[in-house]
Amino acid sequence: MERFAQKRIMPPQTTKPGRTAKGELMALYEIETESHIMVGWASSLEQAEHIAAQHYPEEKIRRIAKRPRDLWVISKRLLGLTGNGEPCDVARDCLNRASGDKLHAIRLYMIDTGSDLKEAQRVIESNMAMGW
Repeated sequence: MERFAQKRIMPPQTTKPGRTAKGELMALYEIETESHIMVGWASSLEQAEHIAAQHYPEEKIRRIAKRPRDLWVISKRLLGLTGNGEPCDVARDCLNRASGDKLHAIRLYMIDTGSDLKEAQRVIESNMAMGW
């Protein structure tokens, strides 16, 4: 399962995921910018804003929501993904090169593989759902 682990943006001075250097629990925040949705631990709303500004300074923050639980779940059924899909190394490389920007990753996948838009979108979105 390690190869399916998602990249996480860890707040400064964190020793364990979801905990501060003092061992205090942090909240999980969903941060939406113009082009990205990030999920990360932060000790406050201000720190969540700082995380977004640090990683995507050119984008405006549209929404920040404190998650009610300590995990974030993506429903594969709601995304239209059925069956057991295996991760695609090419798609994951495109996502990495695009820094998680889905539209850019789709373009890169189309260039790299010669796929049409619909196929590239399906592959990139399914790999995002599995965590890249």
